[in-house]
Amino acid sequence: MRTIEFTVTAENDGMRIRSFLRSFGVSSAMLTKLKNSENGITVNGEFARTIDLLHTGDVLKINIENSGKMPAAVKMDVEIVYEDEDLVVFNKPPHIPVHESRHHIGDTLSNFAAYHLGESGAFRAVYRLDNGTSGLVLVAKNKFVAGKLAGDIKKDYYAVVKGIIEKEGKIDKPIARCCDSIIKRQVDENGENAVTYYYPVKVKDGNTLVRLRLETGRTHQIRVHMSYLGYPLIGDTLYGEESVLISRQALHCKDIYFTHPVTEKEIHLTCDYPTDMKNLI
Repeated sequence: MRTIEFTVTAENDGMRIRSFLRSFGVSSAMLTKLKNSENGITVNGEFARTIDLLHTGDVLKINIENSGKMPAAVKMDVEIVYEDEDLVVFNKPPHIPVHESRHHIGDTLSNFAAYHLGESGAFRAVYRLDNGTSGLVLVAKNKFVAGKLAGDIKKDYYAVVKGIIEKEGKIDKPIARCCDSIIKRQVDENGENAVTYYYPVKVKDGNTLVRLRLETGRTHQIRVHMSYLGYPLIGDTLYGEESVLISRQALHCKDIYFTHPVTEKEIHLTCDYPTDMKNLI
């Protein structure tokens, strides 16, 4: 159970609880769940309804269940970059999927999260990284945090691409599924809007280390866009070719920036490159 506490200021005097909580980012679905939970919403320690009015100095509390369905717990060597009552950020190694699937049971980040968080937790990854992509993955500990953070996290990816890029640029090309493939994507004028910004950082042996920032979050967006531009990621067998230098696409989510959903503080987290990308760089 996660209890979030608010002290009502003069600015919110006379506001209904429902309006106050909605302004803070509590969804209608969560409000309904709070209303139907014992002591889901209290004011000054007493049960309160969402239609009740708040007054200056009132202490409003909401009690959110953290529990949810979890996969089998498996101990792994995964770095925890940050953790508090509301969220945890893992540095996902390459070759580990985020979620379980038909071909991956017991070997995913969700399994390690189950081990780390215990039975009272729930695995709510706010965004995904591809199996072969390494780096920061933010996991919310309750539905409120997951909902408030969805779509509001800025991420800096770093990739090593084939070829020399000298100037920064923007790729604004829609992406769609490739033919009948379930996995592969392609630039397609009938696809969904997709925008990628890229910034060259360093050139070595005819390849370029590039920093990338996404405006949208399409499947394989970076890999598709850079390949379309003529600079496929080193090691990307789906959109480029195999490499003796690295056994997966050279892509790492190194930095994330977000406003904490409860404290409203600005947070920037970073992690180091894994060994295989360090060797490339």
